[in-house]
Amino acid sequence: MKEKTKIAVLVSGGGTNLQALIDFEKSGGLKSGKLSLVISDNPNAYALERAKMAGIKTAVICKKEFENRSNFEQAIIKTLKENEIQLIILAGFMTILSEKFTSLFPERIINVHPSLIPSFCGKGFYGLKVHEAALSYGVKVTGATVHFVNEIPDGGRIILQKAVEIKDGDTPEILQKRVMEQAEWKILPEAAEKVSKELLNNK
Repeated sequence: MKEKTKIAVLVSGGGTNLQALIDFEKSGGLKSGKLSLVISDNPNAYALERAKMAGIKTAVICKKEFENRSNFEQAIIKTLKENEIQLIILAGFMTILSEKFTSLFPERIINVHPSLIPSFCGKGFYGLKVHEAALSYGVKVTGATVHFVNEIPDGGRIILQKAVEIKDGDTPEILQKRVMEQAEWKILPEAAEKVSKELLNNK
């Protein structure tokens, strides 16, 4: 069996982006990577169930069980190293990682953001807030972006983007669903394969 890039997915909630990755791997799309670990900062995240059903190893690391952010991040780093993880995917992970953390994994952490960066991104723009901002601004096209993670929120190099049309009568919730279905769930798995392949080639 040929070598594959070991991937960890960091989650906090329902895990719909994780499911998109699992489905992509099952269909044979993830040729260069392997979903090896799912880490959640929330013990009740449904994403953990999705991982178990797919036979992926899981770990729960709760922020509130640590004295400070540094200790919390150290616990994640330790778990990643123990599992020889080479690529980290943030899939609805609700904790912003510090520069200390991101600098250990340069261009090895990817995230999906529900807008076309540089629009509606950065500090404070997450979840429905992104779609509320897009609608109140009146843009006609939005979408999703997969980017590398560095010390600046949504500031890393862009890997893939996909545009999604905004329709009359859209609410933030309707728009969020369309952006997920038409953009996030497509480009996050594609980016996982693209980066996994690059990492293998650069070894």
